[in-house]
Amino acid sequence: MSDISHFFQPINTHDLINVSQLKEKQFGQIFSIFSSQENFPTLENIDLAIIGVCEDRNSEKNIGCGLAPDTVRNYLYQLYGGSYSLRVADLGNIIAGHSSDDTYFALQTVVDNLIRNNIVPIIIGGSQDLSYAQFLGYKNLEQTINIVSIDSVFDLGNPEENISNTSYLGKIILYQPNFLFNYSNIGYQSYLVDQNSVEMMTKLYFDAYRLGEVRDKIEETEPIIRQADMLTFDIKAIKHSDAPANPYASPNGFYAEEACQMMRYSGMNDKLSSLGIYEINPEFDEHGKTSHLAAQMIWCFMDGYYQRKNDFPSKNNVNYLQFHVVMKDEKQEINFYKSKKSDRWWMEIPYPPHKDSKFERHTLIPCSYKDYELALSGEIPDRWWKAYQKLI
Repeated sequence: MSDISHFFQPINTHDLINVSQLKEKQFGQIFSIFSSQENFPTLENIDLAIIGVCEDRNSEKNIGCGLAPDTVRNYLYQLYGGSYSLRVADLGNIIAGHSSDDTYFALQTVVDNLIRNNIVPIIIGGSQDLSYAQFLGYKNLEQTINIVSIDSVFDLGNPEENISNTSYLGKIILYQPNFLFNYSNIGYQSYLVDQNSVEMMTKLYFDAYRLGEVRDKIEETEPIIRQADMLTFDIKAIKHSDAPANPYASPNGFYAEEACQMMRYSGMNDKLSSLGIYEINPEFDEHGKTSHLAAQMIWCFMDGYYQRKNDFPSKNNVNYLQFHVVMKDEKQEINFYKSKKSDRWWMEIPYPPHKDSKFERHTLIPCSYKDYELALSGEIPDRWWKAYQKLI
């Protein structure tokens, strides 16, 4: 494992809670914490790594969110773990470089290094343009990836302008060589999004789910999240009353409990290899409410991680039930797989043999029982159709 310690500044735990007074089972006593220049954590036998990124120069009207990492830690360290053995390192903070590009390079390098060593980085921003650097951490892994963003807007921006927290997605989509297979947004609010952006999502066969579409059935976000290699969470997707620490926090959005549930789904996703939580600005917080919630979201992610089933299906595995559905016109057939371990569902996309093998990992896509019911009724599930269009 290459040395990444030079990218980090140690955490001054004296500025936070008194770690030495924490009880034995609290996170501040369990985590391997980079608290002095001499004790950068050894990353052997580590599953998860906390990374603070103190960068907000490309934030539009949310300067100050770069101060969030330590305020979140203040609450995170006080939490207790579950009935599993935590193997977590807190690597400290990536301090803003001479330019934002320097910060991006540092984060990209760290994400790449950790993923290669089967360690999941949990990034606490900082502004959401850091999602671009999180994405670039996958550039040299020689695979196409899926991104899920929990956000009230799309952040497409103008590709001709400099990158910002409102335009990072446009930069990702246009990046060459392209290694993005699919993008899914969960929770966009129609009155905050230009209709042209919605139409662009449709043309690209990307997935976009309105807030009202998923609020009443939060469990339907699980198969969406289960597609993700990388997840980015903008805190303003949560309603202002539950997470006020953003100048653009909306009266509408997800409730705190729903955010935590989606974080647990993220942790349980066997293929998810990085998580970023962005746009928390302590200046706008009320009694630390948002930082406290972010800490609990990370707790839920960890809890989900240690409940992973490692049950991604293979076609001839006895641990799965297979269901074969022939559509009414008999032009399409869909194979469904159900895990006996977790009761989770997948469906198979026919893969043209002449296509590049780099897309093969996307031919079994997560779905829900409702997709199976839809197929039985003679309708092709929307998520099957979009994936099929990208593969043909």
